[in-house]
Amino acid sequence: MASPVFFCSHTPARCNKVERVRTSFSAWLSLLAILCSFPSLFAAPPAAKPIIVAYVFPQHALIHDGDIAAQKVTRINYAFANIKSGLIVNGFENDDRNLAALVALKKQNPSLTVLVSVGGWLWSGAFSDMALTQASRAAFIASVVEFVGRNQLDGLDIDWEYPGLAGSTTHFRPEDKQNYTLLLKELRSRFDELEKQFHRPLYLTIATGASPEFLAHTDMDKVQQYVDTVNLMAYDYYEPDSDAITGHHAPLFPNPADPKKVSADASVREYEKAGVPPGKIVLGVPFYGHVWGQVPEANHGLFQPGKNVKNAWVQYGGVDGLLKNGFVRYWDPVAKAPYLYNAEKQTFVSYDDAESLVLKCKYVLEGKLRGVMFWDYESDPTGTLLDAVDAGLNKNSAAY
Repeated sequence: MASPVFFCSHTPARCNKVERVRTSFSAWLSLLAILCSFPSLFAAPPAAKPIIVAYVFPQHALIHDGDIAAQKVTRINYAFANIKSGLIVNGFENDDRNLAALVALKKQNPSLTVLVSVGGWLWSGAFSDMALTQASRAAFIASVVEFVGRNQLDGLDIDWEYPGLAGSTTHFRPEDKQNYTLLLKELRSRFDELEKQFHRPLYLTIATGASPEFLAHTDMDKVQQYVDTVNLMAYDYYEPDSDAITGHHAPLFPNPADPKKVSADASVREYEKAGVPPGKIVLGVPFYGHVWGQVPEANHGLFQPGKNVKNAWVQYGGVDGLLKNGFVRYWDPVAKAPYLYNAEKQTFVSYDDAESLVLKCKYVLEGKLRGVMFWDYESDPTGTLLDAVDAGLNKNSAAY
C-alpha cells in the first residue's frame, strides 16, 4: 500500500508538523499491514471444549480401579452427601474411601474435577430449613468448606429437589425461592475466597428440574450469576407412577401426538428465556428407562394407557436382555427417541440409546450449550452410552 503524499504551502514549522503527521501515519499503516498478515490475531477465541459430567452413585458399594473411564469424563459429581442438623455429612458408609478413589483418578486425567453432590430426590427435605436464615446458611457453608478441604474436592453440586415445591417431601416454604439464590450467592462468595487460599478453582454447580414450575419457583437469571453450570435434568418427563399414559421420558423434540408436548429442547429454550446463558446449560441425559405394563398394542404402545408395574425402572445395561426376550425397538423420528414394546407382555419401555445420545450431542454443539451430564454411571456397565457421548461431543466438536 502506497503512503499518502502531503503538500505543504505553509511556514517551515507548520511543514515540519505535517511531515511528522505523515511519518506517524505511514508507521501506523506499516504496523497495520504487519498485523493483518497474522489473521489469527483477530480470530475469535476458540469455544470452550464441551464438558461431560458423570453422576457417580455407588451407594453402599466401593469404587474399584477400572470402574470409571476417567479419560472420557470432564467432571464427576459424587452422589450423594446428606444434610443433618443443617450441615453437610456423608450419605453412605464408604463415601470417604470412594471420594479418595475418585480424586486419585486425576493421575490418569489431570484435568478431571471431582465434586460432591448434596441432596437429591430423597434427601432434599432439609434444604428449606438449612437455607432459611443467614446464620443457618453460614453454618452449612462452613461445613462444606471443611468437607471439600478434607476430601480434596473441586467443589459442590447443589441438588435441591425442589425449592418451593414438593419433591419426595412436603417440607418446603415460599421463602425457598429467595433463599435458594442467597445460598448460592454466599457459597460463591466463600468459594472465591477459598480459591486464593487453595490456589485452584472451586466449582459451584446445580442440578435443576426441567419444568416451568421449577423456573417459576426460582430466580434463574440471578442464580446463574453464581454457578459455573446448570445441570438441566432433561428426563423423567413421563413416569409410570405419575402418568397414566406412556410417553418418552427424555425426548429431544416434542412429538405433535404427545399430549404434554414436552422435550429437552423446550426446556432448554425456557431456561434461556429465564436468563440462563446457553454456555452455562449442561444437558442432562438418562442412562436408564421407565417401564409401563398393560399397554395396548396401538402405535407400538406409544402414548397409550398404561399401568405402573413392579420394577418400573430399568438400567440401560439391561436393555440388551429385553431385546433378546421379545421386546422390539422402535424409533420416533420426530422426538428423536427410541422405545421398546413387547406385544405379548403388553409392556412399554422409554429410554435413551447411542443413536439418540449422538443426536443430543449434536444439539448441544449446535446450540453452544456447555456440555452433557448423565445419571448415572452405574446404569451402563457396558460403557456404550458414555462412548456415544464421548464420540458425539469430542469427535464432532471440531466441525462447530
